[in-house]
Amino acid sequence: MSQPLIRRKRRAAERLAPRRTAHYDSPGASLGLSRARTDDLIFAVRRGLPYEALRKFSFETGFPLAAVALMIEIPERTLARRKADGRLAPDESERLLRISSVFEKAVGLFEGGVGEAIAWLANPKKALANHSPLEYARFEVGAREVENLIGRLEHGVFT
Repeated sequence: MSQPLIRRKRRAAERLAPRRTAHYDSPGASLGLSRARTDDLIFAVRRGLPYEALRKFSFETGFPLAAVALMIEIPERTLARRKADGRLAPDESERLLRISSVFEKAVGLFEGGVGEAIAWLANPKKALANHSPLEYARFEVGAREVENLIGRLEHGVFT
């Protein structure tokens, strides 16, 4: 197939497929958490987020549940136990909240464009030593660096 034909088909598909947008007005909104103060979030994480928060994040991002579990370092068998218990462990909850925060900020960077945010999060960035933002966000220090990069991009500082 020729390149121009491929480009035309891609553009036609983009016109037909609706652009999925989302707006997250509070931390944890992509997890299905209602507007909460910081101390409420800390309490929820300490208690362990409900398993449903993991499912909600999977739905919001379009990532399979198994992929989200891998991102927050939950092995398959442990994931099955968490599903049965209905609750994540505090450390797993904190990692899920961290990843969701980075995702929410990336969606904001792309003015609600979920697909664009996911593509940006999945691709390596020079400013992150050629690692993807999702890779970096697996660790607290990396997540802060991704959030700093998003802030710089929002202010027009292309690094």
